[in-house]
Formats: sequence, C-alpha cells, structure tokens
Amino acid sequence: MIIWLASFFNQKAKLWINGRKQQVFVRCDNSIWFHFASLGEFEQGRPVLEQMKLTYPDRPIVITFFSPSGYEVRKNTPLADAVYYLPLDTRGNAIRFIKAINPSIVIFTKYEYWYHFFAQLYKRRVPLYIISGIFRDGQVFFNWYGGMHRKMLRCVRHFFLQDEHSKQLLAGININNTTVSGDTRFDRVWANAANPKQLPEVKQFIGSHKTMICGSTWPDDEKLLTELIYLYPDWKFIFAPHELSMEKINRLVELLPPDSCIKYSDLALAEDGNSYQCLIIDNMGMLSSLYQYGHMAYIGGGFGVGIHNTLEAAAFGIPVIFGPNYHKFNEAKALIELEAGFSISNEAELKAIVEKLSTDEAYYTAGCQQAKQYVDTQKGATEKIVNFIKDSANA
Repeated sequence: MIIWLASFFNQKAKLWINGRKQQVFVRCDNSIWFHFASLGEFEQGRPVLEQMKLTYPDRPIVITFFSPSGYEVRKNTPLADAVYYLPLDTRGNAIRFIKAINPSIVIFTKYEYWYHFFAQLYKRRVPLYIISGIFRDGQVFFNWYGGMHRKMLRCVRHFFLQDEHSKQLLAGININNTTVSGDTRFDRVWANAANPKQLPEVKQFIGSHKTMICGSTWPDDEKLLTELIYLYPDWKFIFAPHELSMEKINRLVELLPPDSCIKYSDLALAEDGNSYQCLIIDNMGMLSSLYQYGHMAYIGGGFGVGIHNTLEAAAFGIPVIFGPNYHKFNEAKALIELEAGFSISNEAELKAIVEKLSTDEAYYTAGCQQAKQYVDTQKGATEKIVNFIKDSANA
C-alpha cells in the first residue's frame, strides 16, 4: 500500500508497481532460478550465475529482481532466458510463478527471505541455496519473536556464508547446513579489474592529471567533495552519482564550481572536453570500469543507510575513502585495518586523508598494494559454491 501511494509521485515506486502488473511468465522446464534484490546483488552473484550457465548449458536461466534499479538495468541481459520482477510474496503468486518456471535449482544472493516462495520450494523439494549470505547480531532470526523467520531459514538446502560469525549465529539456532565460502563479490571485481572495459573518452578527458573517482555519491557526499575541487585545481574529478534523474544531475552541476563540469553524454561531441575539471557520468553501467583511471576513490552512501561497493575500486589497487556508516560491511573494516580504506565524518577529515595520500608517496603506494592484495587473496568463493551444488546434484 505504501509503495502504491508513493507511485503517484515517485518514478521508482511507479516502476515497481507497473512492472509487476505487466508481467507474463514464459513456461520453462528444469530451469535454474536466480533471485537478486537489486543491481548490487546481481553483480555480487554474477560469477556464480555465469559459472552455472557454463555447467548446465541445457537448462534455462530465470532471473528475478525485487527492485527496479536491478530489473531496469539488467532486464535484457544475455545471461538469462527470462528476467522478471519477483511477484509479491503471496501463496497464490508463489504457486503460479514456481509452476511456470519449474526450477530444479534456486539461488538467492546475500539476503531476501520470502515466506511463501521458500515454503513452496521446500514443499516441492526444490533445492534452495543462499550464496554470499551474511548474518548479524540483533536480526529478527535471532530474537524471541522471529519464529516465522527461523522457519524460512529451515527451507534453505545450504547456506554459503561470508564469514565465521554468520556460521556461529546460525548454529546458535540449530542451523548447521552451512559453509563459510567467502563473498562472491571478490571474484566479480577481480575479474572486472583483470579485463576492464576501455573508455577512451574518459582517458582523454583525464590526460596526465591525477584523478579522484567519486562513485555512487549522494548529495551529502557531493557537498564534501566540492571543497576538494577548489583545493586541487590540477586534479580531475569524475562523479558517478547513485541516482541519475535529471533533477539530481542538475543539482550536482549547480553544486560544483561554475563552468567546471561536463556530462559524459556531451563529452564525445565537445571540442574542448578535456579542459573541464569535472566529469559527471549520466548513464548506468560504467562505474566498475571507471576505477581503472583513478588515483584514489571516494565511495558514497556512508552518510546514509550505508556505503556502496568499495571492492570495485580496491580491485584496481587504489585507496578508497568513505563516510562513517560502514560498520555492516566486513570489507570496509578490513580495508581500514590495512590502511587501504579510510572513513571520514566531516570535511576536515576528508581533506586530511586526501592530503596525506597525495603527499606521502610511500604511504599511498602501500595503500594501493594492500587494496589489490586484499581482493586477490579473498577470491575463490564461486568455485566452492558451484562445485558443492554440482556434487549435491550428482549425489
């Protein structure tokens, strides 16, 4: 009801409602169903998706998304035979959808627990796997009132977890069908850094200048970053905002120094595009490749619900800076310990860490090496997961 009301004035909510109304499910046989909450979870689970497609080439791949930000970007992905919004979690919807796609294997990434879908899969003895799962103290599963949620967990055939603490939490409620396999995002970002998409217009825009990549930024991040543009006039700054509506893009343009920026959509036609100090990326899908051109990165979201993907930048061996709300993210805490990641709470702290990284060459180089090494040593979750699922199917 809340989303329906919001749909009258919020484009994302409108897509959420209308996308589900217009769906027609194509009949499948023996499919492999992947569910992702949003675009970030798609990228996280993508290595497993790609490997399962290779392992079972004769089985159709079905993908569902909860959020428009995932569906709208990946609805035409060649990795899937069908892409849908996840229907609302009712018993009738679950029965109809599962009957239509007839899955033989179901894989959910990180989180998303839907009672009726899980119950119907369990009833039909369809193996359901959670990959890159992570659990924290205080979640509903571990409280006295979480009985229904614990029941959902018992519908899962096996949990592939990011860390040992998650395994211990589940063991505390007598769920032991778990493996600490790590986070599949490491496999994804490592592969991306090994073979990034080349962006010649961006490379020309940067030239020989030091560059900060500002990824998935929100207004609170952008206000702080604006001050750096005045402090470092010889640097280039590339902004990839989290939200790409014209309203948000125009607000960012107004915030930056006058006549300092150009949009990526205008860059190819501009005769003097490289004369601007700031570049605003106004399309989706480029950020993961932009980091190859950066000397350091600022990751947005840390002044809101939580930071976005720090690993995409770290995989290219550059230090990452982010706001104070990072404590739910193990990789951010690890990068801080390695002095390859830095949390800031205000403008003064941001200026201080950028100055140190830009003037202390040994400190900067060590941070770069630690960032890349951290990603390199954490990859491998995909192989463990796919081998387990394949062995279980053959047992």
